[in-house]
Amino acid sequence: MAFFKVIGVLTALTLLPTGKNTPASLSIHLSSDCGQPPLNTRIVGGQDALAGSWPWQVSLQKTKHFCGGSLINNLWVLTAAHCIPRPTNLGNPAGLTVFLGLQSLQGSNPNKVSRTVAQIIVHPDYNSVTSNNDIALLKLSSSVSFTSYISPVCLAASDSSFYSGVNSWVTGWGNVGEGDNSPFSDNLKEVEVPVVGNRLCYCNYNSRRVTITDNMICAGLTEGGKDSCQGDSGGPMVSKQGGRWIQAGVVSFGVGCARPNIPGVYTRVSQYQNWVNSQITSNQPGFITFTSTGTNSDLSVSCTGLPPIPTTTPTTTTTTTTTTTTPEGEHLSC
Repeated sequence: MAFFKVIGVLTALTLLPTGKNTPASLSIHLSSDCGQPPLNTRIVGGQDALAGSWPWQVSLQKTKHFCGGSLINNLWVLTAAHCIPRPTNLGNPAGLTVFLGLQSLQGSNPNKVSRTVAQIIVHPDYNSVTSNNDIALLKLSSSVSFTSYISPVCLAASDSSFYSGVNSWVTGWGNVGEGDNSPFSDNLKEVEVPVVGNRLCYCNYNSRRVTITDNMICAGLTEGGKDSCQGDSGGPMVSKQGGRWIQAGVVSFGVGCARPNIPGVYTRVSQYQNWVNSQITSNQPGFITFTSTGTNSDLSVSCTGLPPIPTTTPTTTTTTTTTTTTPEGEHLSC
């Protein structure tokens, strides 16, 4: 069963190998010191993330945690559109609280800061059936001060490329196993998963009547075992380049959790630079071009129904796609 990952990150791995990609190319709207957590400077092991390792990670809560998100400047958070509680997705955000600097959902959090939400902006072309354009912005009620435990992530610029195999990390408090009875993780967790090219991802999902569009990016292992899960939705998928962490994706949906040959699907952040900057007109987030090295092995993938390779790289965030109706129960919203 496919579902939105709203209700953990499975099987965490060791963090922070030396970057394997070319140095970052900075855009003209670089927020100060984005993507450079001062406490994420050494290799750590185990499932739980070290405090301060991912200082942009936020928890969205009403009465309890239900989704993640990422801090992108001192006043705005990026998350998934399907995380926005209905009917407040078009107006009143009453009752929604953003927690920053959070490590544990239950224990002591000396670095925790909270803000209510002043404004919610859901992408105008979000399609809850196909999950296309599954992205939203939250404006905090007041700005936050950056600390070692609270700081923004960089965002992938529109000309970024993420080839198959690019190392990425996903963080969250979601379920630690598949199934409704699997509990949330008390502590923030981290997992390393490689990018899966969109053509291969399309083939993985095609038989399930789920369409992978240019506005999505996939990640996971062929053998499964590592993935985001319910409760991680809206949280960041990041890759490191040139000393900075760059957000490539927003946790969106999947079929189960960590199943073989079924990668997780994320909203492709690089498709939304123009939209984000049109909504945040001052102190704009830092966008960085992520450049993959080597050759794009995904171009050799073929399967029945796979569209031809485009002659140019798509840059629009409003790509028209055929609406695919999923079987009843495959997509479950908040």
